[in-house]
Amino acid sequence: MKTENKIPAFGDMPVDKFKENGYKMIDWIANYLSEIEKYPVLPQIKYGEIKNSIQKNPPLTGEMTENIFTDLDEVLMKGITHWNHPDFMAYFNSTSSGPGILAELLSAGLNINGMAWHTCPSATELEEAMIIWYRKIFNLPENFWGIVYDTASTSSFHAISAAREQLSHLKIREKGMAGRNDVPRLRIYTSQESHFSIDKSVVALGFGLESIKKIPVDNKFRMISGKLKEAIEDDKKNGWLPCCVVATVGTTSSTSVDPVDEIGTICKNENVWLHVDAAYAGTASILPEMQWIFKGIEKADSLVINPHKWMFTPIDYSLLFTMKPEVLKRAFNLSSEYLDTSKDKLTNFMDYGIQLGRRFRSLKPWFIIRYFGVEGLQKRIREHIRLAKLFAGWIEDNREFELISPVEFGVVCFRAVPEKINSQEALDAFNKNLLERINQTGKLFLSHTKLDGKYVIRICISGLRTQEEHVKKAWNLITDCYQETIKKIRRFN
Repeated sequence: MKTENKIPAFGDMPVDKFKENGYKMIDWIANYLSEIEKYPVLPQIKYGEIKNSIQKNPPLTGEMTENIFTDLDEVLMKGITHWNHPDFMAYFNSTSSGPGILAELLSAGLNINGMAWHTCPSATELEEAMIIWYRKIFNLPENFWGIVYDTASTSSFHAISAAREQLSHLKIREKGMAGRNDVPRLRIYTSQESHFSIDKSVVALGFGLESIKKIPVDNKFRMISGKLKEAIEDDKKNGWLPCCVVATVGTTSSTSVDPVDEIGTICKNENVWLHVDAAYAGTASILPEMQWIFKGIEKADSLVINPHKWMFTPIDYSLLFTMKPEVLKRAFNLSSEYLDTSKDKLTNFMDYGIQLGRRFRSLKPWFIIRYFGVEGLQKRIREHIRLAKLFAGWIEDNREFELISPVEFGVVCFRAVPEKINSQEALDAFNKNLLERINQTGKLFLSHTKLDGKYVIRICISGLRTQEEHVKKAWNLITDCYQETIKKIRRFN
């Protein structure tokens, strides 16, 4: 082995080797993105195959990066689900963009910790600037203060924490909730279609799952505001204290939009915290014609939007806006002498959450928004909505398929309805088999949900690299798999 290839005894990788390997990595990523369609979008492996291919013991002496690159190609790539693939149309398909990837590289290179202003002024002030940019992009009220967390689950956790802290007379911050006879049961309200991360937050915060009341939805899977009002009135009569209402703009299953304006009026009248979960669909408000989704948003106390779901931002990046940052700060503001900044009149984001260490996340929107521009982002998101409506039209024109919910964004919920299959149980089984057949091809990745008790297939069109040709190809594959599933049934009958 040549001397220049040896791992140094002390210190970091030599700068010349870092440059050499850095160029290789950039080339690798560039090739991967340009040739991504050669990979099956969903890996066809069994559990344990990847783990069993990784060396059992850590190396005692350093290895050359060539070995790592080889194992990346020959081991890890076999088990990659390709979220950047244009045929990834499951869940909310978070795709990364070139400028976002470069920002992540820079973030790792700088490796700052933005817990307080003085630990990295640029990190704090860029985050504040990006909050202003997003507020203008989404046309939100100017008195929405913002902070960046990792995911919507974390953002909602902090919002519900603030809702609890708003009930300051209960002194939960100081005395807790357990073993106290002077604290009534607190109630959290969500729709039947809300994301389960709300339930997780409720568990983590000590409310207990029994504290959640699920409000019924209408035939478009939107919270019925009248039922919410009835539930609050009933709870107050029975000794519960309403604490927080979670409305959803773009539910995970069907992307339905709760009536925020009506819900907000109820919350204002009852002095109950309103949190709006717009993790996925909130990004659509970048389009003037989609501003209706935020009608009444000025009545909300907090709002979460995830640019990593539909704004081409590498995971993770979640925005929490709130009208009451002082309440959020009161819920979490604790420090130690070595970080005492109490005399400073400036922003220290560590005071607004459980997290102390904070990555330089806001480099990502700074790169992405500047590269694409607002108009470029609008064009791409508008195209995704057009493609989803195009796909929905194909469903409606085919008697063997059924559209299950309205299509407002990039998600279409549908199911197959073969003529001779009538029972709900049989239809569910057929659609489950159909989805499995589609995904087993490795050519397309879709997900499922249940709406009104029905097993439903979901297709999400929001990938940066997804174009009309991919949507047409997906529809052809779905109909081909449908015919194969029908033939299989006929063979066994």
